[in-house]
Amino acid sequence: MIILLLTALTQIGGLAWLVALAFRKRLLSFLLIYTVMTVATTLIAPSFGRTALSCTADGPLQVQSWMYCALNRNYVTPELADVLEQTATALDQRYPGTTTLVLDANFPFFDNFPLLPHRSHDDGEKADLAFYYRDETGYLPGATRSPIGYFAFEQGPSDCAARWPSLRWNFAALQPLWANYTLEPQRNRAMLQILSADPRIGRIFVEPHLVQSLGAANPKIRFQGCRAARHDDHIHLQLR
Repeated sequence: MIILLLTALTQIGGLAWLVALAFRKRLLSFLLIYTVMTVATTLIAPSFGRTALSCTADGPLQVQSWMYCALNRNYVTPELADVLEQTATALDQRYPGTTTLVLDANFPFFDNFPLLPHRSHDDGEKADLAFYYRDETGYLPGATRSPIGYFAFEQGPSDCAARWPSLRWNFAALQPLWANYTLEPQRNRAMLQILSADPRIGRIFVEPHLVQSLGAANPKIRFQGCRAARHDDHIHLQLR
């Protein structure tokens, strides 16, 4: 069960634990082996057509949390890496000081290996971006309402009825815990417009009520369906 759990969370963690079983100090051995394997993964992943998004960058594009890097969920194809870098740079040029945050991307190896709990993110061609937020003082660079950028939902009308099975979690008990920020409309609208205009992008998932309120309708921007996770806490994008 430990091997399965670590594999599901990190792709390489199960193998690291399996090797650590040969040592007496199992937990310490696992941490050391996992660290070495994670570093090695950044060198091997390009052979599988994927590259790691930088976890130490301080420019316009950043990974939202060290957690995504520690769990090896920060890998994309070189083409998607270019899209993300260029989109973040364009936003920063239009609105100086803008920080674009990447959430879950993909694992480093093998297509069709699921990145739970996502229904996709299995080929290096998908990524999630955090929304831009503000408070009464204005835009908040690098801020998200929840610690990991997910599950802080922007409430709005929905035609989705409660069904099972479904990944459309509401987490109502968590909502009062999140920071009281609001969406920064100009940057969010601009990001959706820039991504929609990029010929390399095939689909963008955002909840319909946000598309309407931001005035960002485009054929590429779609509703993900009622059984998939909500997309009023982040933006999902994928290549053609």
